[in-house]
Order: sequence, then structure tokens, then C-alpha cells
Amino acid sequence: MARRFQVVAVAAATVWTLAGCSLVGPAKAPLADGAPVQVYAAGSLREAFTEIARDHEARTGQKVVLTFGASGLLRERIEKGEAAQVFASADTDHPQRLAARGGWQAPVVFTRNALCALASEQISATPGTLLATLLRSDVRVGTSTPQADPSGDYAWALFRQADKVLPGAYAQLDTKALKLTGGADSPKPPAGRGTYAWVMDQRQADVFLTYCTNAVAAQAEVPRLRVVQLPPALQVGAAYGLTVRADAPTAAQAFAVSLRQPEAQAVLQRLGFGQP
Repeated sequence: MARRFQVVAVAAATVWTLAGCSLVGPAKAPLADGAPVQVYAAGSLREAFTEIARDHEARTGQKVVLTFGASGLLRERIEKGEAAQVFASADTDHPQRLAARGGWQAPVVFTRNALCALASEQISATPGTLLATLLRSDVRVGTSTPQADPSGDYAWALFRQADKVLPGAYAQLDTKALKLTGGADSPKPPAGRGTYAWVMDQRQADVFLTYCTNAVAAQAEVPRLRVVQLPPALQVGAAYGLTVRADAPTAAQAFAVSLRQPEAQAVLQRLGFGQP
């Protein structure tokens, strides 16, 4: 899948060394530290990281505390002094901004995702008709919030791709898109409800542009929803960046290393994420 959204380039041969352990090398089970590892992660990683952290705790005895949210908002919280030790973002820009300020490792890509369209049962779009559907005046297009949430940034990257296919499409989509999630003031779903399933179930949008993993999870929660793949000309890839605080304890460094290992990668790929 073409990765048309600009990401921070990371050489394939780059080895990120954390406390003497390479991210691409085997992870050794550390002795449990007294304090929990503080992991801040993109909301789209909730299901995967919950399972990965549970397995990591069972294997090492090390407690892991997970904090989920829109990546841009998490970065802002970290910059204001919250004690994250590992940051897993849905893009590479936000962790790179932490690294540029100092005190954080240069980020590496640890998994990938892509955008899909999540449509109501009243929308009969196919990949071939998706752009025309998004441009229809009677179709409400939902997105997440750019800058606060990379999913919104990727949606606007899709709009730019659309403009190459049909000049003028960007202006139309930029004007009509509804920023329904991912912002500091975005309404939160009730407990136990997935964000995108809830938004669509409440009929706040007719089509929502989100990660394919989110779209599939929403359809599982609300079966009447439809997942529409993007046509090749509109495809946008999402590279997920991982960084660790430079002075993080060994246990935090070890958890970050484990995210690139086969056990964690198998969980991510089973849930629809791509290889790094």
C-alpha cells in the first residue's frame, strides 16, 4: 500500500539501542522494577496494547500502566510534565517532536495502519465510487481532529490525494469534513462503547474516515456498518512511531523493545496492523 502521508524517514537498517538491547534483537525478560512502566499510546492501539501489556506482565512480573488518547494530545500532556516513559504514537511526527526537544530517544516505526471509510448502511459506496460519494452534498463526512489526532491528519492527506484525481476535491472536502473525534473537547462515548461505532450509531456522520483497524472494530460492534477500502489513488498509510524517555528505567526500555518482538507483532498483525 502506498504510503503517501509524509512521515519521518527511518533507515531500514537502523538499530535503536535501549539499555544495551537492540529493538530488532531478542528481548530478555527483565527483573520486575518496583514502579509500574508508564506507557502512553494512541487510542487505536487500545485493544492490541491491552493484550500485549497483559502478556508482558505475565511473562516478566513487571506492571504496565496504559494511558490512551489522541497522539497529539498525549504529546502535549507529556510536554507539560506528565510522567510517560514510553510513547507509542499513530504517527512519527509527535514522537519526533519530543525527541527534538531533548530527553527522548529518536523514534522508530514499530507498526503500520491505513485509512478506510466506515459507512452507514444507507451508503452503498464501493472503492470505485467512494470519492464521488464523499463529495455528494447530502453525505456527511466525519473525521478525527487534525494536529490533535494523526487520524485527522491522514484524512487531510487523503483529501490532497483526492485533489490530484479530481481538481477542486480538496476544497470541497476540507470545507465539509466534520471533526467529530480526537479533539480536546470532542464528546466521549459512554463506557463500554467504541468511539467510532458510537459516532456512527448516533448517526453523526454518513461516512467516517478512520484507521482500517478502527473501522473493522466498529463494524464488529455495530454490524450494520460497512467498511469500504480506499481505491489505490486515495490510499494513505499510517506509520506508528515509538519513543522512550532517555532516562527511563530498564523495565520501560525492555517493554519498548518487546513491542518489536514476534509475540507483540503477532498480536498487532492479528488485529489488522501492518509490519514495521
